[in-house]
Order: sequence, then C-alpha cells, then structure tokens
Amino acid sequence: MKLSELFAKEKPTLSFEVFPPKTDDLYEKVEQAALDIAKLSPDYMSVTYGAGGGTSKYTVSIAKDIERTYNVPTLAHLTCVSSSKETVREQLKKLRSEGIENILALRGDIPKDGAVSTDYKYASQLIEEIVDFGGFCIGGACYPEGHLESESLEQDIVNIGKKVEAGCSFLTTQMFFNNDILYDYIDKLHRKGIFVPIVAGIMPITNARQIMRSCELSGTVLPKRFIKIAERYGDNPAAMKQAGIAYATEQIIDLYASGIKNVHVYSMNKPDVAEQIQANLSEIIKG
Repeated sequence: MKLSELFAKEKPTLSFEVFPPKTDDLYEKVEQAALDIAKLSPDYMSVTYGAGGGTSKYTVSIAKDIERTYNVPTLAHLTCVSSSKETVREQLKKLRSEGIENILALRGDIPKDGAVSTDYKYASQLIEEIVDFGGFCIGGACYPEGHLESESLEQDIVNIGKKVEAGCSFLTTQMFFNNDILYDYIDKLHRKGIFVPIVAGIMPITNARQIMRSCELSGTVLPKRFIKIAERYGDNPAAMKQAGIAYATEQIIDLYASGIKNVHVYSMNKPDVAEQIQANLSEIIKG
C-alpha cells in the first residue's frame, strides 16, 4: 500500500521505525526485533538506511521480510549525500523488485570523513530522481525546530517547500518533546502553502544519557518538564523507561486530540516499548 492512500483515510495512524544492523553478525537479532514489532500490526513501519548508506543492503531485506511475513506496509529510507546517481538507481531497482512502494527521501548526515557525492546536494534533488524513476510514494523529513544547517527556520521552510514541489507527498518530523512547537510549525507551513500530511515523529526516551547527546546533535530542545524526569529517574533504568513511555504516550494523545492524525514512533528496535505505547493507545487509535 502506498502511504498516500493510508493518509487519505480519516482513521489515526500509529507507525514505528526500526534500523538495520551495522554488521552481519547482528542481522538475525535486529531482524527478529523488527518482526516482533511488525507482529503488532502497526499501520506501517519505516526502515532506516544507515550513515552514508552503510546498512542499505539490510534496509531492503528487512523491509521485504516485514511486508511478506506480516503484511505491514514499509517505508524504506534512502539517502543521497554519499551516493552516486548510479547507486541510487540500483537501490530503486532493488526496492521495486521487492515490491516496496514507499521511500523516505533524505539527504543524510555528512560523513565524518567529509566524503560526499557530487551528484546530489539536497534531498529535493533525490526526490526528483525518484519521481523520474517512477512508481513510488515519496516522503521527506521536516524539522519543527529548524535544521541545524539552515540559517533560520524560515529558510528551512523554504527548503521544505522545494521538497514538496519536487514530488514529496508527505513529511515526517524530527523528534520533538513540546507539542506546541509542532503546532506552531504546522501553522508556518500552511502560511507558506504547504499542506501535505505531516507525520509527527515521537521518540520515547528510555535512556536519559543517550537522549542528551542526540538532542545536542539535532538541535532538539528538551522542555524543563522532561529534564526534571531525566534528572530524577535517569539512573534507574526501569523507572526511566516507564517514565519515558508515559511521556511519549501523553504527547501522542495530545497530538491526536489536536487533530494530528499520523504519529510515527522512533522505537529504537525495542518491541516492548512499541507494544506498551500501542497498548496505551489501544482505544484511541481505533478512531
């Protein structure tokens, strides 16, 4: 199923992200985690591409197994910052051959060694390439607090508009922890004539130390309310996990109640976290 068809429905959606292993010896463990999440029958699952496309061979394999084993639609990530047009075309052929219909088109992070492609500079160029190839529903990333490399939020929104003009039919947000930031951001998008479906990306925080580092790298702001939770329970893994799931659940309930229909949970390959969040929302997501 193309996600554009899913988003056209009135029912709220709940989906989960998984990431492939970095090495072959971890593949079986990661694949099982992905399938355990797929067993929950989410509306769809996304499978990431890895830094510089380093895990791209696993992206297609895991997405294929999810769809064939549990009939859950998948969204395969595809980055271009380190890829040639030939590499991108080969990946598109693989996705098509396995029946994957949805792609999240991303520029990707600049590799530590600085080695980037000369074929692509922006995600909008990758989107144009996928449109030219044909047959895929294409999503893009957006940043409620602005992309770290953009000179301003306003300029970043201009760039988002270029993605939509290029053929992006929905946008998935970077993680955020204050829903008011998203609501304000969507208002700004609308004022610029951007009305594609917005999928809210939610990260349940189960490890306080890891999230502090992630927020530094992404520019995501942690509300004082959440900082207090991390400070109080960060040294107690079980308590932090429970508090993180509760915080994410509360965020999602508020999003649905405020008219945001589509929520994507960055589950970090943790089936138990995905299962608990889904259980917390069981009546709500029935629509």
